[in-house]
Amino acid sequence: MMFFETENLRDGEIRLVLHHTNPADPTRFGLPTYYFRICDEAGQTLGWCDFRVGTNEDTGYAGHVGYQIEPPFRGRHYAGKAVRLLLKLAAMHGMDHILITCDPENAASAKTCLWAGGQPCGTVLLPADHPLYEAGVRTAERVFRFET
Repeated sequence: MMFFETENLRDGEIRLVLHHTNPADPTRFGLPTYYFRICDEAGQTLGWCDFRVGTNEDTGYAGHVGYQIEPPFRGRHYAGKAVRLLLKLAAMHGMDHILITCDPENAASAKTCLWAGGQPCGTVLLPADHPLYEAGVRTAERVFRFET
């Protein structure tokens, strides 16, 4: 798998700065992955995101994208803007859609997915042997689909 140039992943307010890439890793959801810092145009780190390239059995549970915004910068749609930029990268890889999943109790992440244009696809139960599964705590994931 070839990793693409990512310098163009910016929207005038934020930019995704490539931190590193990893080849497919069976201990980390089994897909090649880009890891980014989410930065403002001045270069200040606002959070991070990652993008897993391709689809396998695990993407129905873990999705293609993870994101986290640092507390002082939350509430400004930075995660949603990052997702929109990652859709461009997904299209470069020939993907016609991506999935993002979140804990059903994570209202902020669900709002981010909706704001960024994701379509709710329901909730899936996590297998008890899945790395995201926490007995009595986290047993399901909400799924959102984004067209590229």
